[in-house]
Amino acid sequence: MTEKGVLKYVALPREWFAAVNPISLRADMLAALTGAAIALPQGVAFAVIAGLPPEYGLYTAMLTPIIAAMWGASMVMVSGPATAISAVLFASLSQLAPPGTPLYIQLALTMTIVAGLAQLLAGVCRLGGLIAFISHSVMVGFTAAAALLIGASQLGDAFGLAVEGGGGVIERLDRVIAQSSQANPLALVIALTTLLTLILMRWISPRLPSYLIALIVGSILGELTGAADYGVEMFQKLPAIVPAFAVPDVTISQILQVLPGAVSVAFVGLLEAIGIGRSFAMRRQERYDSNQEIIGQGLSNFLAGFVQGHAGSGSFTRSALNVESGAQTPMAAILAAPLLFVLLFLLAPYVDHIPKPAMAGIIIYVAWRLFSFAEIRHILTSSRSETLIFTLTFLSGVATQLENAIFVGVVTSLAVFLHRSARPHVAAISPIVYRGRRLLRGVEYHDLDQCPQISVLRLEGALFFGSIEHVEAAFRRSEAMYPGRNFRILALKGMGKIDLAGVDLLVSEYLRARKARGDLHIVIAYKETLVALRRMKLFAVVDKANIHPNKAEAIAAVMDRVDPNICATCRIRAFVECAGKPAPPGINSDSKPPVVDALGTRGMRFRE
Repeated sequence: MTEKGVLKYVALPREWFAAVNPISLRADMLAALTGAAIALPQGVAFAVIAGLPPEYGLYTAMLTPIIAAMWGASMVMVSGPATAISAVLFASLSQLAPPGTPLYIQLALTMTIVAGLAQLLAGVCRLGGLIAFISHSVMVGFTAAAALLIGASQLGDAFGLAVEGGGGVIERLDRVIAQSSQANPLALVIALTTLLTLILMRWISPRLPSYLIALIVGSILGELTGAADYGVEMFQKLPAIVPAFAVPDVTISQILQVLPGAVSVAFVGLLEAIGIGRSFAMRRQERYDSNQEIIGQGLSNFLAGFVQGHAGSGSFTRSALNVESGAQTPMAAILAAPLLFVLLFLLAPYVDHIPKPAMAGIIIYVAWRLFSFAEIRHILTSSRSETLIFTLTFLSGVATQLENAIFVGVVTSLAVFLHRSARPHVAAISPIVYRGRRLLRGVEYHDLDQCPQISVLRLEGALFFGSIEHVEAAFRRSEAMYPGRNFRILALKGMGKIDLAGVDLLVSEYLRARKARGDLHIVIAYKETLVALRRMKLFAVVDKANIHPNKAEAIAAVMDRVDPNICATCRIRAFVECAGKPAPPGINSDSKPPVVDALGTRGMRFRE
């Protein structure tokens, strides 16, 4: 990226500033009030998920949305603490230090800064388009594994047990089961009451501050029952409600220790943010620049690490609520931050009255909501390759460390992509006439007759070193199925990239056809492909007269060389060009390709 390009992504004012007016500000302020109400309990919950004191989630909810909204690409997405990225941070750091300890906190802030730098680097290098190559099934599988880990990590608090932290899903469940006889019934009642209140509030209206109401109900229940006197653990008072600037106190070796986890955090954060941002942009028919979003996310995380904020990303829950509340511009996310500070200032004195089981009930609900059962069912019933990606991602996240799931999913996703790229579609095609138009359709799939002398093949996809073996095998299979057709037309439809290995295959097929006393004609519709073939010296061997811009011209050129004696016995008359050739008795010499009333007659099977 040039220096001018970098400035374009970080310069102020942003384009959306022009959309701010008194009407939009009124709508954004109302949406911000709702956003602030939900951000308070969620900030605390996600800090707990990340293994950090509650105030760190609140600091994240105050700063991250402002920077991400200011420099991001979405008009309505709200960033801040998020479930999946908090789970990755916790899974990565709990192996290095006990959660909640001073060392753990310093490592978390360091990981946030490093993750922000990694995201900024990705934005400067314009890697936003690469996100599209990662299958959506990776995030579905990872999120499901994260949900199990989050739920398992909260069972101890829900049952009032002092359970050792760390480890994967199975280890955590095993510890809870081993101590289940020591469960505190009152803690369980508080957790269930909070959970049921949250479910009821969500059922009544998604626009209610359900999380805040549920947390208040759980806290009131704790006060009425004297929960603290019965061994139910409470949150500690907040040491401060205003974040302080500080550089994390870590060594170089500790920075290197958190580096792999920081890459995972950065990657998961970008997948979440870009996926959410693009989804809302499509619904609202707005332009979306993924590289701009990466810059916004990177800046927000980098700066958050210096003011006691942990890694954040886009939040689907808060973004959806933002839209439902009528938000018009990123000002809704920006205004929610100072409103959250006011709300926190009013409620901070009561934080030590919040029972940990109440927060556990809320987090368990969050974990349950992470399971996208409809998407999982769709993946499992619609695609074997996507099922493989989902399954490997999910199982690796459950059986090993959560951050491993991302790498397993990405590698599997790329392997599937390469496998598909190496298997471009090759089909023999033949003409039909439908509604007055001549169309070329698959011979095998649509049960069409084919000219006895000319074979027309269509290749869709890239012709490169990884695909030539598959393409060559398809050519030989076509020859075996339709023998005797020495004149071949190869239509490079939608041709992607072609390399020297692909050119060598074209030359080999050309020489093979000539050796069999036939010929190979190639249809190339795009100038870029033609330029690439000329650069790679295709025309040093292949006659330029054998290259055509469309199939009609190629068919006309080949028809000049076919054997008229065979035409005189052919009753198929596949091409309109057959009108100029001798016809057998009883066949009109100007016969046209088969005429169909609908693309479903003549036993056509729709599998293309």
